[in-house]
Amino acid sequence: MKHTRRKFVKTGIGGLASMTTFNIPFFGLISCSSDGNNDVPPNNGLGITGVSVPPVINASAGSEFVLNGKGFKKGDQIEWISTSDNSKKFSSSIDSITEASATLVLPTEIPSGGYRLVLSRNGETLAMGSVQLNIVADSDVPDIEGMTIKGVVFSSGVGVAGVVVSDGHEVTTTNEDGIYYLPSGKESGFVYISVPGNYEVPTNGNAPQFFKRLSASVETVEQHDFSLIEADNMEHVVLTMADWHLANRNNDLEQFQNMVLPDVNAMIDSYTAAGTKVYVLTLGDMTWDLYWYSNGFGLNDYIPYMNQLHSPVFNVIGNHDYDPYFANDRLAEDRYRNILGPTYYSFNLGQIHYVVLDDVEYLNTGGSQGTVGSRNYRERLATEQLEWLKKDLAMITDKSTPIVIATHTPVYANPSLDGSGNQVNSYKLDNAPELMTCLQEFATVHILTGHTHINYTVEEEPGIMEHNTAAICATWWWTGREGYAGNHICKDGSPGGYGIWEINGANMKWQYKSIGFDTDYQFRAYDLNTVHITAAEFAPNASEGDMEQYAGPYALPNLNNEVLINIWGHDDQWQIEVSENGEPLEVSRVKMMDPLHIISYEAKRLNVGAQPTGSFTTNETAHLFKVTASAPDSTLEIKVTDRFGRVYTESMQRPKAFSTAIT
Repeated sequence: MKHTRRKFVKTGIGGLASMTTFNIPFFGLISCSSDGNNDVPPNNGLGITGVSVPPVINASAGSEFVLNGKGFKKGDQIEWISTSDNSKKFSSSIDSITEASATLVLPTEIPSGGYRLVLSRNGETLAMGSVQLNIVADSDVPDIEGMTIKGVVFSSGVGVAGVVVSDGHEVTTTNEDGIYYLPSGKESGFVYISVPGNYEVPTNGNAPQFFKRLSASVETVEQHDFSLIEADNMEHVVLTMADWHLANRNNDLEQFQNMVLPDVNAMIDSYTAAGTKVYVLTLGDMTWDLYWYSNGFGLNDYIPYMNQLHSPVFNVIGNHDYDPYFANDRLAEDRYRNILGPTYYSFNLGQIHYVVLDDVEYLNTGGSQGTVGSRNYRERLATEQLEWLKKDLAMITDKSTPIVIATHTPVYANPSLDGSGNQVNSYKLDNAPELMTCLQEFATVHILTGHTHINYTVEEEPGIMEHNTAAICATWWWTGREGYAGNHICKDGSPGGYGIWEINGANMKWQYKSIGFDTDYQFRAYDLNTVHITAAEFAPNASEGDMEQYAGPYALPNLNNEVLINIWGHDDQWQIEVSENGEPLEVSRVKMMDPLHIISYEAKRLNVGAQPTGSFTTNETAHLFKVTASAPDSTLEIKVTDRFGRVYTESMQRPKAFSTAIT
């Protein structure tokens, strides 16, 4: 990827006049204010009032633009201070004024980026606000017969060569001048770029604007240009946040605001303070289609919560992000497209190529306008999407490039174990073999999925690893609901949480982050001598018969001195060592239910006279391990080492009490 010698220095794209107007990005059904951010105190000593700095300015270098406000004077200096590097500053002066505005010229060498605007006059300064400046290229790309979409991709007014551009069917690259052409049938409704590594694009809120919407007319030739912003993301972090299920129920909005958001933002802030770029990848089900209309909480309502994160957010569509009034996959996706953009696309961060896919075919039997259907679906990749994927991946000539596939439903099912405790894997995605064929040329592929509200990993094909990530909402916000367990736990016993992917060049490290805990909280150990689940203890308002059907093996006392260890991020390269009085104990892998989830969800629902929802009840999981001690009151030393050599320990003093507060 390189800048070319062709530089566009005239006025902006799409008919921008020499007196540049402010072009604020807008997507779909979201309302955007054009009031800007007015940070100027009304009682400042310079007498400047009513300043409105727009959040985004699209303009060519050296062009004029108008800043609204009163009290400006000719000759006032405006300093543009980079928000990413305070040492980078550019100056311009106000050339003319009116009673309600000032006109200034953009510095000729200023690049695209975020800036703080500071006015100075006779030694006094005044902070006026912040702005995202996109230096645009002025280009009149000539038509070519048969090409219905054209445009230029540029950075700071200079065309960028080799950028991949697609309409969801056809895929091409920009030429040496940053110009592209596509013979598009416009079926997807979008043209979009695969953002190259070490660049970013302007955002609307936190949503990267890598796409442009197309008209419905196939005959019309459309020009759509894209602005890139240079950003060193060779080293970066991606946080994978699956299954938010925000629906304005179960105190979910309060739990998100008070528990999830502070945790995630603290993690983002810790990396950005060290100079590392951070991005969020949602993995689908940000909302809950069942409650779009009955609770009045849909995709539009998700946006303000997404925008509270301290980083850009790339979204993935999940089966609960479809409009339940439509019994047609394409029509049910339209609301998502209108609000968030394409349902499949790719982008690059540093040396890593990321691909977002839509692996849900929404059926929604019985759905019609005003009627929510059954919301059923198939887990499969559409043929047209697989064909696009082949074209997208064909643009990557270096097959050692790490590939990250992000999609909602898993490729592999929750693993089982054979008689020797070895993991047994099977496909869950209907056309998983076709996906594997697309990926087989690449040396390193990671598939990131959600949907299940549990954690597991699968390494079945050489060089391909799936990471199914448990949910932000845990058990649909139930266990943290007011009056319930007071914890936040998923169906496999994993705490609600998210993935942390640390990238340095082509090197990748990952771990699961439990919300409300430090990153070294990677397992929980149970003293099974104390785990006896009864209604009398955990659901006093329910019958013992009701409790027994959910308690499984824990319905009976177990005094065999066994200890159960749940390691939520486990894969085959982790090591588990347990010793008693300095003697190692044999560790065996088992597949069974986590007891904490049973008393945190099923018991609490039974206790209020409700039947636990089948999809929410405790899953058997294969990331559990058992040891048998020689005595009921010995202390066990537990040492767990992940594949990257990070060590996690617990000195387990027994007996260890069992309750919803256990850690």
